[in-house]
Amino acid sequence: MLDWARSRGCALLDAQLLLARALGRSRSFLHAEPGAPCPAPAHQAFVAWIARRASGEPLAYITGEREFWSQPLQVTPAVLVPRPETELLVERALALGPDGPARVLDLGTGSGAVALSLALERPHWQVTATDASPAALAIAAANAHALRVSNCGFVEGSWYEPLKGQLFDLIVSNPPYIAPGDPALTDPALRHEPQSALVSPPDGLAALREIILGATAHLAAGGALALEHGSDQGPAVAEMLVRAGFSHVRCHADLAGHPRISEARTPR
Repeated sequence: MLDWARSRGCALLDAQLLLARALGRSRSFLHAEPGAPCPAPAHQAFVAWIARRASGEPLAYITGEREFWSQPLQVTPAVLVPRPETELLVERALALGPDGPARVLDLGTGSGAVALSLALERPHWQVTATDASPAALAIAAANAHALRVSNCGFVEGSWYEPLKGQLFDLIVSNPPYIAPGDPALTDPALRHEPQSALVSPPDGLAALREIILGATAHLAAGGALALEHGSDQGPAVAEMLVRAGFSHVRCHADLAGHPRISEARTPR
């Protein structure tokens, strides 16, 4: 069956994961028992899943789960699939935040990947996560419940809209940063993900610009801002941060060497 899946354009690892899931077994079982029978219900599920994967649908949407920061997260087409490069945003946020109690804001939380990772790593932080999508917030809240996270709250609304008058010590965000018409959007996987979480018209910078301009009214003195952005957007983001009055502006590359996370602080 694995050879058949590969003939349909499915990568071997993906085929193994899907077959193991259909059988209710582990991948190690497939290696130990390569000729194990596949009951009809498992066979039907496997064939259907391979067809979906061959169409470009992300594996995480088929299995309903993706690991991020060593934690399993529920994902659906209502949220972006958490990506390894976004773990750098968590790393930088942990480095930027205070050692003691802190008020932390995650804008556009999606599945809750970043907010919940921070809440788990820093139980003394109080994390607020926002999203304009009720469906996304439902997924994030379900993940919080499954991970037994009690120091993260969820608020519906666009960016700072539901947070009038509130101050935070740290603001993080992985906002949409792809421009309409960008060739990256032809990737079959991206066609299955929520476009509102990917595309920021008209230039890919609108959401980043709004977050940066609004941050000064919601960051405490000496507070920090950390943002994920496109690999070619570092200079533009740095310029926006400086113009908004931020200091200590830095950009960090992901594991592939691409500029990915920009950070800055407000004056003390």
